Amino acid sequence: MRGKFITLEGIDGAGKSTHLEWLADFWCAHGHDLVVTREPGGTVLGEQLRKLLLDGKQAMHAETETLLMFAARREHIHQVITPNLEAGRWVLCDRFTDATFAYQGGGRGVAWHRLEALEHWVQGELEPDLTFYFDVTPAVARQRMTAIKQPDRFEREQNDFFQRVRDAYLLRARNAPQRIHIIDAERNIEEIRRELTVIVELLCQ
Repeated sequence: MRGKFITLEGIDGAGKSTHLEWLADFWCAHGHDLVVTREPGGTVLGEQLRKLLLDGKQAMHAETETLLMFAARREHIHQVITPNLEAGRWVLCDRFTDATFAYQGGGRGVAWHRLEALEHWVQGELEPDLTFYFDVTPAVARQRMTAIKQPDRFEREQNDFFQRVRDAYLLRARNAPQRIHIIDAERNIEEIRRELTVIVELLCQ
């Protein structure tokens, strides 16, 4: 049987990383062979592109940034995501194409029809079986990121950028309500985990 493909999304500071490890442990405890990966990255080439994309000193045109994101994704799908899904493993990924619509589309202003064309070309019919979007306001996210000593090129952006990113995420979620679950990530961890447990147990059935 084909494995399940689950993605985590949210603006920087939403707390995705906190919940990713917990979700991985949950599914492994339920007997699922799980691969944890991330975007951009997940492959040798993808990690090299990630360094370029996050380099705080590297200026980059918005469309160049978008194309590099999809180049890393194409390799990620080819080397990691599709082979593991076909082998019956579950794939848990920190960010996927929703992030590109949010950051490059909402944040940078790249036209959505161009992103849709790249999405279709790069991934074909592949899309996550389930996506958790961890939603916080930019102000809360900024508070959580104050401890970061060396913010990357995205983390250095101002609140208006992150508001556009958040708005794009919410639009994407409204357009795919069966796939994308909006999680109020401003609550305490225990409340969030209770909600996640209900959803992930249904997926395990």
